[in-house]
Amino acid sequence: QVQFAESGGGLVQPGGSLRLSCAASGLDVRTEVMGWYRQAPGKQRELVAYIMPLGATSYSDSVKGRFTISRDNAENTVSLQMNSLKHEDTAVYYCNSGSPYNIAAKAYWGQGTQVTVSS
Repeated sequence: QVQFAESGGGLVQPGGSLRLSCAASGLDVRTEVMGWYRQAPGKQRELVAYIMPLGATSYSDSVKGRFTISRDNAENTVSLQMNSLKHEDTAVYYCNSGSPYNIAAKAYWGQGTQVTVSS
């Protein structure tokens, strides 16, 4: 069974940084499109970034230039380095696999990790 375990969230001041990690089981992150998503209170879950099996990456306009997605094949994990954090980055962050834009069709979600940007 596919499972995702996200970690690394917390409370950070605007302008600060956090590094999120996602441990995947039941799949090989090397062969999957892996994505990070977030859901803010009262809003729909949205795609933040994804990484292709050959390493190409893509970011939403709201995080481009501030966030970096990467993959550790040996650990079977995917990370999201978040810099220059803003209040509007506050959300629960999740990782998942497969088609990055087909959010509603994804069957498995982890518990997510809360990121709160506040002074």
